Amino acid sequence: MIEMLTYPFMQKAFLTGILVAIACAALGTYLILKKFSLIGDGLAHIAFGGIATGLLFGITPFISSLIFALIGSISILKLKEKTAIHADTAIGIISHASLGLGIFIASIARGFNTDILSYLFGSILAIKDSDLILSTILALSVIAFILLYNKDLFYVTFDEESAKVSGINTNFLNSMLIILTAITIVSSMNVVGLLLASALIIIPPSSALQLKTSFKKTILWAITFAILSIIIGLVTAYYLDYAVSGTIVLINTLIFLIIMTYKKFENYFNSKKINYSNS
Repeated sequence: MIEMLTYPFMQKAFLTGILVAIACAALGTYLILKKFSLIGDGLAHIAFGGIATGLLFGITPFISSLIFALIGSISILKLKEKTAIHADTAIGIISHASLGLGIFIASIARGFNTDILSYLFGSILAIKDSDLILSTILALSVIAFILLYNKDLFYVTFDEESAKVSGINTNFLNSMLIILTAITIVSSMNVVGLLLASALIIIPPSSALQLKTSFKKTILWAITFAILSIIIGLVTAYYLDYAVSGTIVLINTLIFLIIMTYKKFENYFNSKKINYSNS
C-alpha cells in the first residue's frame, strides 16, 4: 500500500476518486429521496454529446462535456417548466437528443485520434494535473453548496410544499440540485467513466438508506461506502490489473448486497424474537 502511494499517478487517482466519491454520495442521497436519481444517467448521455463535439473541434473533452451537461440540465428544467410533460420524459428527450448528436458526430468524423472509450469507462490512472484541479474545484463546490444549504435541502427533500409555503426558494434549490448533478457526473468521468458515473450517485446512498438511521448519519454512511469502494477498487485494480471503473462499481454493488443480506437476517431474527416473546 505504501509503495503504491509513492507513484504520483496513484496519488492523483486516490485524491480525485475520494473527492468525487464524497460529492456523489452526498448529492445522491438527496436525489434518491426526491425520486430523481436517474437524472445521472440522462446527464451522462448528454455529456457524451459534449465529448464528441469537443473532440471534433479540438476542445478539451472535460470542458465541452461540462458545458453540454450544464446546458442539458437547464434545458431539462425549462422543458419540464414550459410543457406539461413529466421530469423523466424531459430527461429522456434531452439526453437522447444529445446522445444522438454524439453518435452522429463520431460517425461523420470517422473516429478520433484519442480513445473515446476512456471517457465512457473511465481512466482514473491516467488523470492529468489539469483534470485533477478541475475535478477538485467542482467536487469542492458541490460539497460547499450542500453544507451551506443543508437545512433547506433537507426540508425540500422531505416536504417540498411546506418548504415553499415557509418561504424557501424551492425552485432555486431544485435547479441547483440538477446543475450540481451535471457537475458531479462530469467530475466522475475520469473515475468511473460516463456510463458508470451515476452508479456512484445511486449505489452508496442506497446502501446507507438500508441502515434506516438518521438523515445526517445516512449521508455519512453513504460517503463512507463511496470512499471505501474507491480505495478498495484502486488497490484491487492496481495489484490484480483489473479495470478500475468496473471494480469500483462492483465493490459498491457488493457492499449493497452485504448490507441487504444483513438487514434481511436481522429482520428475520427480530421477528423470531417477537414471536417467541408473544408465545
